[in-house]
Amino acid sequence: MRKSRRVLSIFIAGALLVPLMSEPAQAAQSLQEIQRQIERLQEDATSSAEGAQNAKVQLDSLNRTLRAIRQQAASQGQTLSQLRKTLGSIAVQQYTTGGLGQNLELLFSSNPSLYLSTAGSLDALARRKSIQLQKFAAAAQRLKATTLTVNDKLSLVEATRTRLISQNAQVRAKLVAVEKILSRLKKSDRLRLAALTRAANEKSQRSSLVFAKSALKVSVKSSARAAVAIRFALAQIGDRYVFGSAGLVTWDCSGLTLRAFQQAGVSLPHSSAAQANYGKRVPFNQVRPGDLVFFGNPISHSAIYLGGGRMVNAPRTGARVRVDSFGAFFGSKRFVTARRL
Repeated sequence: MRKSRRVLSIFIAGALLVPLMSEPAQAAQSLQEIQRQIERLQEDATSSAEGAQNAKVQLDSLNRTLRAIRQQAASQGQTLSQLRKTLGSIAVQQYTTGGLGQNLELLFSSNPSLYLSTAGSLDALARRKSIQLQKFAAAAQRLKATTLTVNDKLSLVEATRTRLISQNAQVRAKLVAVEKILSRLKKSDRLRLAALTRAANEKSQRSSLVFAKSALKVSVKSSARAAVAIRFALAQIGDRYVFGSAGLVTWDCSGLTLRAFQQAGVSLPHSSAAQANYGKRVPFNQVRPGDLVFFGNPISHSAIYLGGGRMVNAPRTGARVRVDSFGAFFGSKRFVTARRL
């Protein structure tokens, strides 16, 4: 009887212990799922941030063009004003010499071509000055075309500024979503999640530094430009990712590639999508160390190929500059193109 009671007690205790023992494993799995969810949101935020960078680059370029066109319009306006004064003096001179009637009417007509077409019938003084009216008509046409261009560029500026605001809003929305996920966790789970993220970053940094040594040896065989860019990028391993940053202690993906090639004497814009228009296009199976590689549709990530199926990059918010595998995809982003500078 005692033996049966003892067996029953052991059975009950064991039954109660099993779910208690399984809880940490379930919690760990749940935290890993949450970690993956957060990383996906961070990747989305990073893509939106690169979209904002591209909009910013385009906006800066449009504003520079607009300023130049406005200066051109101002200069053309002055020229037109001077020609108008010259034409006015011609009319006065005709009046004082008795050249009234059809000549004066044609001179001030809203149709300069009519004046030009009948120039042969005007008196000798008007024929000598007809070139001034021809210049006036041409200047007026140029000013009108320039004004239309200004209006067109203004529309593009406003559209680009709206896109920039939208992209920045998307970044904030993704980061707010991450904060909401974290706020729902218990403090102990948040600490464990932070520990998981820290451990993953440390592991990635160790493996990146190991591969960097071999990559530096390979880069010696690359072009001088590529070798300089590779060495610079590898020296930043372990630095944090920060939206819109181009060094010297924090980076985003296009900021890192921009600064790396700047060291090699190449000027690039601070945008992955914009950088993808530089250099010579290289097929996927022909990339070599020092080539820029791009991912996403639209393009939202850039990296520098190192050889051996690896690339160095600033991957996303929450991560650090590291060496990653190079392939047809980077996370959910498909390879788009490679460029050789």
